[in-house]
Amino acid sequence: MPTHAQAHVQHTPPALSETEQALARWEDDGGPAFEPRPGRQAGQWLRIAAALTERLPELAEREDVIVTCEMGTRSGAPAAFYPVTAQMEVDAALFAPLNPATIHPIQVGDEANYPVAWGAFTHEAAHARHSIWTTPPPLRGTALDAAAQMLEESRAEHAHLARRPADRTYLRSAVHTLVLKDFTSDTPTDQWQAGYAAALILARRDAGILDPDETQPLEQAVTGILGTDLLDTLAQIWTAAHATADDDGQAMVEHARAWCQALGAAPDQPEPAPDPKNGRIGELAEVIGKVTAQVTANEAAQRAAQVRIEAARTARTRAKAAHAAHERQAAETAEKVFAPGARPFTPDSQRQRARGRRASSPVTGTRAPTPAEKAAAGRLARALRAAAYREPRVTVTASAAPPGRLSMRGALARDAQRAAGALPTAQPWIRTQRRQGPTPPLRVGIAVDVSGSMRAAAAPIASAAWIVAKAAALTDPDSRTATIAYRRSLTAITAPGRASARVTEFDADGGGHSLAEATDALNAGLDLMTPGAGRLLVIASDGHYRPEEAIPAAGRIAALRATGCAVLWLAFDPDPHPLPGATLLELADAAQAAAAIGKAATAALAATNP
Repeated sequence: MPTHAQAHVQHTPPALSETEQALARWEDDGGPAFEPRPGRQAGQWLRIAAALTERLPELAEREDVIVTCEMGTRSGAPAAFYPVTAQMEVDAALFAPLNPATIHPIQVGDEANYPVAWGAFTHEAAHARHSIWTTPPPLRGTALDAAAQMLEESRAEHAHLARRPADRTYLRSAVHTLVLKDFTSDTPTDQWQAGYAAALILARRDAGILDPDETQPLEQAVTGILGTDLLDTLAQIWTAAHATADDDGQAMVEHARAWCQALGAAPDQPEPAPDPKNGRIGELAEVIGKVTAQVTANEAAQRAAQVRIEAARTARTRAKAAHAAHERQAAETAEKVFAPGARPFTPDSQRQRARGRRASSPVTGTRAPTPAEKAAAGRLARALRAAAYREPRVTVTASAAPPGRLSMRGALARDAQRAAGALPTAQPWIRTQRRQGPTPPLRVGIAVDVSGSMRAAAAPIASAAWIVAKAAALTDPDSRTATIAYRRSLTAITAPGRASARVTEFDADGGGHSLAEATDALNAGLDLMTPGAGRLLVIASDGHYRPEEAIPAAGRIAALRATGCAVLWLAFDPDPHPLPGATLLELADAAQAAAAIGKAATAALAATNP
C-alpha cells in the first residue's frame, strides 16, 4: 500500500530537486542567477507542460494552477496536485512510447493519442476542482487520514463526471496507472488492504467510471475476505462520500472515521500493520491486475470501434462531396451540350487524345419524317398511354344519410335499433368514389455512338430517336426526351423537352467514346435518377471501348439502375459488347428499334410508382 507521500493530493509544498538546491546555494554565496539551458527533449516537455497548463482551466475551472511535466515526479506518484502552491505535476513517462515532438495537448482532440496520460491529468484536474477540504493537521499520517484520502479518490472523480461526463473514457484508461501501482506482489491480503482495494475499484464502479462486469472479479475476492455485511457497510460509506460537498471536510472526516471503525482500525493511529500470519500475499494485486486489464481491453476495443465509425463517417462525407462535385460537373456538361447553337463539346478525359483538333459536328442535316416513321410514332404513343394508365382508386364509405346507395340490411338494422329504444348506429347509405390516379410522365435519354464502327447504324438510330421523341411528346406534355451523339466529343441531336418536327441525320466517322459524359449530360438534363417518372436510358453502340472508357461508363449505368432507371443497349452489330447492367437488344432495322424502345419504355412506365 502506498505511503501518504505518494498520494495524489499533496498538502505540503513539493521538495526542492538537487539542481534547485544547488542553485539556491549558489545564489546565497553571491553568484549570479543561473538558468540551465534545457536540452532538446527537456524543451519539448516544457512546451507540453505549458500546453497542459493552458488546457487545465477547461477541466478544473480554475486558471491559477501551473503544470510541470518531467521524467519522474517529486511525489513519487504518476501525477499529483499541490493545493498549497497550486502546482500539478505529471510524469512524462505516462506519454510513452510517443515522441514528445508529436505530442500537442494545445490542440483539442490530440489527447486521444495518449489516453492514459490524459486520464491521469484529468484525475488531478478533478482534485484541483473538487478536493477543497483538508484533513486537520493533527490527524495527518493516521489511519483516518489514509481512509479520507482514499475515499476522496472516487468522490473527486464522481463530482468531475457530473460536470464533464465525456471524460469518463480517459479516467477509465488511467485506472491501471492510478490504482495498480498501489498494490504489488508483496501486498498482504487482510481486511484493511481489501477495504482499500474496494474503495479504489468498487467505489469507482458506483461512481459510474467502471462497469460491473469489469469489477466482478475483485468484488468476489473482497467479499471472501470481508464478508457480505462488512462490504455493504463500506459501500454505504463511499456512497455517502460521493454525495458530500467539496468543502465539507467535517463530513469527509466522519466518513473516514466510520471506515476505520468498520475495519477495526484506530482512527488516530497509523494504518494497521500487515498481519505476518497472512499467507495470501499478492492476491489483491493479481485480482486488481485482471480488473485493470479488462478495463484496458474494453477501452481499446471502444477506441477501435470509434476509429471505424469515424472512418465510415469520413468515407460517407467524402462520398457525398464527390457526388456533389460530380453532379455539378454533369450539370455543366449538360449546359454546354444542350445550349442553343452549341458546338460539339469535348470532355476533359478526351482532350489529350483530341490533340487540340477542333471537334466537328456529326450532324449532316435534317429531313421530313416518312409515313412509316409517323405511323411508328403513333403506335408507340398509344402503347405509352396504355402503360401510363392507372386504375382509378375506389373509396367506399358508409353514412346515415344520402347521397349513396341504400343498403336494405343497414336500413332494417337502423329501424330495429329505433324500435328497441336504442341510439341508432347503423349506416345504411353506401357511397362509392372513384378517383383517377396521376399518370407518371416519361423521361427517355438516348446516347448514340457515332464512332467509325457505327457507320452502318447511323440511319436507323436517327430514325428511332425521332420516333421516340415524337411519341413521348404525343403521350404527355410533361414527358421529355433528349438524344446525344457521342464519340470523343458530345453533340446534342435533340435537346430535353424539344420534339423536333424533322428527323436529324448524322454521320458516324469519329474516334473515341465519351459514353460516361454523355450519360451524365442526359441524367442532368432529364433527371433520370429522380423517382416519380418512367425513366429509360437507351444506348446504341457496338461496345468496343478502351478500358478507361468502359469502366466509368459502367459505373454510370450501375448508378442509374440502382435508382430504378431502366437501361437498354441497342446493337446493330453481329458481335456486340454491352456494358454490365444494360439489357441487350440486337436489332436489324429502324422499325425493330422503335418497337424495342417502345417495349422497354412501356415496362419502365408500368414499374413506376407515382
